Amino acid sequence: MTGPVHFSAEGLAQEALQMQQKLAAGVDTLRNVDEVDYGATTRQEVWRDGKVALYRFVGDKAPTAQAPLLISYALVNRPYMVDLQADRSIVKGLLARGEDVYVIDWGYPDRSDRFLTLEDYIERFLGGAVDHLRKAHGLDAINLLGICQGGAFSLCYSALHPDKIKNLITMVTPVDFHTADNMLSNWTREIDVDLFVDTLGNVPADLMNWCYLTLKPWRLFAQKYVGLVDILDDKKAVEDFLRMEKWIFDSPDQAGEAFRQFIKQFYQGNGFVEGGIKIGDNEVHLGMIEMPVLNIFAEQDHLVPPDSSKALKGLVGTDDYTELSFRGGHIGIYVSGRAQKEVPDTIHHWLSERA
Repeated sequence: MTGPVHFSAEGLAQEALQMQQKLAAGVDTLRNVDEVDYGATTRQEVWRDGKVALYRFVGDKAPTAQAPLLISYALVNRPYMVDLQADRSIVKGLLARGEDVYVIDWGYPDRSDRFLTLEDYIERFLGGAVDHLRKAHGLDAINLLGICQGGAFSLCYSALHPDKIKNLITMVTPVDFHTADNMLSNWTREIDVDLFVDTLGNVPADLMNWCYLTLKPWRLFAQKYVGLVDILDDKKAVEDFLRMEKWIFDSPDQAGEAFRQFIKQFYQGNGFVEGGIKIGDNEVHLGMIEMPVLNIFAEQDHLVPPDSSKALKGLVGTDDYTELSFRGGHIGIYVSGRAQKEVPDTIHHWLSERA
């Protein structure tokens, strides 16, 4: 048992004074903060299909890698978490090590995109970007880095087109959607997704954000904003906080038909493990993935638990399988100080050994 907690009048008065000083400083700080945005690295559009664009990142020096690295991010957020700001950019770290980095920007679906399917996203958009890079670089196959849902897309594409992917990297990617600690999966398994999509059409971004925030309600609705008081006298820290908030709430709507298929085949059907994932007329079998695979997961990930990602090892057909366990969470794997060195280093050295 713990003993009673004692509060002194002097201690409470000192804490109140410090709070008052922080709030007073915050008035000046908030008045002087600069406009914040994410996406620190210069990029050039090189290919487009409708709202979906492919960008090439431009580093301070020419790339030395033999094959380009294409990043496929999730649909639910903008892809620039990997390039949030100058001192928190996995992209910048990869460019500095000589990688030639591209990213797919899925755009913002509207009502005209209501009937886009998983086949559109995986074969038409992801496949179109892959084919553009193969042609532009004169290569049979390129390197692919899939993140979160974009990792699930990358697994599907690599299984269907193993001849076009030289090396596959997955980061915080769900594979076994039915692990006991997957709270998001437990929520979605009982949803009548047909009624849901038939009623809403496209799935509103605000609704998706609300679901993600309620996975950790105390931390994400209260604690982080209370903690903001502690940094109100630090202009850079406040700008970093606002930049992250801007990214979190700048979320696209979800194309209704693709959402329906993803929930049914992945979250409800657990198709990577149980089988039954079909992209168009073709069934996905992870055993067809025979290229080298690097699987990176976060130990404290509440959205994609480690066991969900680690299931990949027993499903792929390659003997060249490597895992990196990162000490952090689903967002920390991109933006923490440790991530800035560990993640680009691991990816670059792993790719270099297979060049």
